[in-house]
Amino acid sequence: MGSLNPIRFELKRRHVATVQRNGYVRLESHYYSVPYCHIGKKVNILYNSEKVEIYLKYEKVAVHQRGYKPYGYTHDVDHLAPSQRVPVDWNPGKYLSEAASMHPDVEDYIRHVIEVKVHPEQACKSCRGILNFASRVGEKRLVNACRWASSHGLYNYPAIEEILKNRQDELPLEENEDDNERSDMPSHENIRGKEYYN
Repeated sequence: MGSLNPIRFELKRRHVATVQRNGYVRLESHYYSVPYCHIGKKVNILYNSEKVEIYLKYEKVAVHQRGYKPYGYTHDVDHLAPSQRVPVDWNPGKYLSEAASMHPDVEDYIRHVIEVKVHPEQACKSCRGILNFASRVGEKRLVNACRWASSHGLYNYPAIEEILKNRQDELPLEENEDDNERSDMPSHENIRGKEYYN
């Protein structure tokens, strides 16, 4: 009688996700690239402890080694549009870690900024600019500005800049939470409401 096959069989699990505007899908707390032509489409992810396979209908469009780094990015350069090439210093984990050292609300805000930006270089510039405000106005004001912007679904550098410029961050947030007209929200051509990202 022969010995048993030493290779352990492992069932694959399935997850459905939509390809984000930045060309990645999220599986648990890790991101995997998908060819940019599929942005906005729903895909099926089959995965086990070692491999992640991404399907559009019945066509396999991407295969990656399983990544376990929280908020890490695994990508294939061929999946990215020319304008999406990752900057040399693009490291989402670095920005999230820096934000977390200030306050959980800043970390949450930076995570949203990363997710809504179409291209990594845009997210890189926004994250760096937002976090730099801490040295200019202090961490306390930045925390409050992030809370204000989050309450209005605004995840970008201009929103934080305008809130700090108008010193809106120094007003009690509770006073404006139920204000449907958002009369105190600064007006700016680059600020988009949360409906823009739906």
